[in-house]
Amino acid sequence: MAKTIEEINERIKKGKAVVFTAEEIIDYAAEKGIKKAAQEVDVVTTGTFGPMCSSGAYFNVGHTKPRIKLGGGRTYLNDVPVYTGLAAVDLFLGATAMPDDDPRNKIFPGRFAYGGGHVIEELVAGKDVRLTATAYGTDCYPRKTLETYISLKDMNEAVLFNIRNAYQNYNVAVNLSDKVIYTYMGVLQPKMGNANYCSAGQLSPLLNDPYYKTIGIGTRIFLGGGIGYVVGSGTQHNPNVKRTEGGVPKMGAGTLSVKGDLKMMSPKWLRGTSLTGYGATLTVGIGIPIPILDEEILRYTMVRDEEIYAQVVDYSEAYPQCIPGSLGEVNYRELRSGKISVQGKEVPTAGLSSYFKAREIAEILKEWIEAGKFFLTNPVEPIPSVDSGIVFKSLKERPIKKR
Repeated sequence: MAKTIEEINERIKKGKAVVFTAEEIIDYAAEKGIKKAAQEVDVVTTGTFGPMCSSGAYFNVGHTKPRIKLGGGRTYLNDVPVYTGLAAVDLFLGATAMPDDDPRNKIFPGRFAYGGGHVIEELVAGKDVRLTATAYGTDCYPRKTLETYISLKDMNEAVLFNIRNAYQNYNVAVNLSDKVIYTYMGVLQPKMGNANYCSAGQLSPLLNDPYYKTIGIGTRIFLGGGIGYVVGSGTQHNPNVKRTEGGVPKMGAGTLSVKGDLKMMSPKWLRGTSLTGYGATLTVGIGIPIPILDEEILRYTMVRDEEIYAQVVDYSEAYPQCIPGSLGEVNYRELRSGKISVQGKEVPTAGLSSYFKAREIAEILKEWIEAGKFFLTNPVEPIPSVDSGIVFKSLKERPIKKR
């Protein structure tokens, strides 16, 4: 018999909801049986904690006296440029933004010690950051310069808004060349000296709901230590990829766009991150509750690491040159064991995302629900799935004609 989210919320309200993490549900459902477990269990919680570049935050910093029009000028937070092309005092800070004077990769490999993600972490930690701006001045916004300190508590609004998070599976990165390379998948040693991956596997949100049957616009989630919401599919959302018989994508597939009140978040779950030789980013903690509405959804949450496969990709040539194919596929049980076999060679592995932290997020979300502090929401619109007709495109370059 199917359940509804309203019925589950009523059980949460009464303190009677039965909640398991995505790790716990595997053995419990196998022992109890699918039918009985689906009847008993109300929610399965998931978690992921890893670098998520397509993240950022928007702010309304309030008007000065006299007023200043930041739009059209140049504005910085701790010397990191912010986008001002929105309005007079609305700003957007991207996680990968860097100070103008950062040497980047001029001294290779660059350190990228400080960027937008670090500014976000410092703001969430309650620190003051330095705001500097120059403007061109108008009759209604006459001021032309501004230099001050500002914190989250000073702002009218501070919202984390991430356009691509919680990637549903991803590549395993290796390096076939004879030299060390520096990538967004970390430092890769020559001749397949190591393999890096970035997913929480059986704990990862979209791997526990592979067809997005319970996750959609309006889904309430754990975001950065506070409460956030799914606002739609993320950029590069591509559900039409090869899948296992259980529906699990064998490569990067779905993504989510999410938002939440930055003032309610924690620096423990939003961490500025530096990737040597590549750039700065933000490591984000996300947890999504999966309501167990029927047996089908329960089956999806029982996915094990050994049932989740990822493609091994060469990042020295194949990835940068957009050469299709892979060197093979491995499962997450193998990846988490610390070594995999690729074309007959044993390769040590390391995860850019933290399984330990993903487990902690799933546990926190479970505690919130059991304590009646977190209720589920009905999505107002589903995330596009395999029947949506989405076609994932690459940029088609066209020559620019001289006029």
